[in-house]
Amino acid sequence: MPDPMSVASGVCAAGALLSSWQLRRRAVRAEAEIDHLQAELAAERHAASHDPLTGLPNRRAFYRLAAALLTDAAGQPLIAVVLDLDDFKQINDRYGHAAGDQVLISVAERLAGFAGDNLVARLGGDEFAGLLSSPTVDRRWIEHSTRRLSETVAAPIRLSGCSVRVTASVGLAPVTGPAQLTDALSRADAAMYQAKSLGGARSPRQLVDSAFLTER
Repeated sequence: MPDPMSVASGVCAAGALLSSWQLRRRAVRAEAEIDHLQAELAAERHAASHDPLTGLPNRRAFYRLAAALLTDAAGQPLIAVVLDLDDFKQINDRYGHAAGDQVLISVAERLAGFAGDNLVARLGGDEFAGLLSSPTVDRRWIEHSTRRLSETVAAPIRLSGCSVRVTASVGLAPVTGPAQLTDALSRADAAMYQAKSLGGARSPRQLVDSAFLTER
């Protein structure tokens, strides 16, 4: 006949193992739930600060990140860039909105590739902005960089069954501190619209904001 004490000890041990197993399962479930919530939170934060089509930072994130970069720049000049596609509505009208979206994605990829580690963003519609590091505010260097950016954007874009070429109007202005960001973007924006108003056959369009540039 089994010893009652041994039976009781065995039952207690089995109960302890079961309880331990259940606790481990609960801990694993809790960890999985925490990981899931953290992933959801990260996705929500990314969605709140990034353009859903191109993946670039959105307008709100651009101003926040640009202000932080200018604070850390310790007076080193950066270049505020505003870029707007020319006659973009014609792409949507002729090829459809899906093609228009592909053009915007391609332009975003080209702008990001041109900027490298620098900040670029989609402000909305077909308007993009950037904050680019510059070794100088020399006019010739800036004009050369602006021309390169315009030519990069204007390269043919492959769509289904055809390719299109979209030019851009570009404006830029040096900025040396967070307090100057809004003013620099306004000047870059004004320069961009002046380039757009020139129209004609000049392609790609580009205009350099003349304020604070040195002649060398």
